[in-house]
Amino acid sequence: MTAWPDDDVILYDGVCVFCSRWVRFVAARDVERRFRFTAIQSPYGMRLAQAFGIHLQDPDTNAVVHGGEAFFKSDAALTVLSNLPGWGWVRALRVVPKPLRDAVYNLVARNRYRIFGKYEACFIPDAELRARVME
Repeated sequence: MTAWPDDDVILYDGVCVFCSRWVRFVAARDVERRFRFTAIQSPYGMRLAQAFGIHLQDPDTNAVVHGGEAFFKSDAALTVLSNLPGWGWVRALRVVPKPLRDAVYNLVARNRYRIFGKYEACFIPDAELRARVME
């Protein structure tokens, strides 16, 4: 993995309605304001995606850099959730085999635009959330 200088950064698809709701979900529960966010469509997000080998035009995963390590797909979601207050119990889901977890993740990821919709342009966060966005 390429070393990344920033920690607790969530990379997401900024035109994906589901992904943008994920960002708002995390931000609302992250009372310590630990996590920061970057859309794959932003200059910072593009650099991060390229460093991790994520296709810019058709991203198939979100990612999180946590503890100096990059996590993808179901590992990324579980890493983020398990670091939110009251959500530590999701660590137990790691007993589910990764191929099975990622199969479910992939099913949702492949159909996210069809099921949840797609914005014409990147989701614009409110002022409070914008302070946590890295562009």
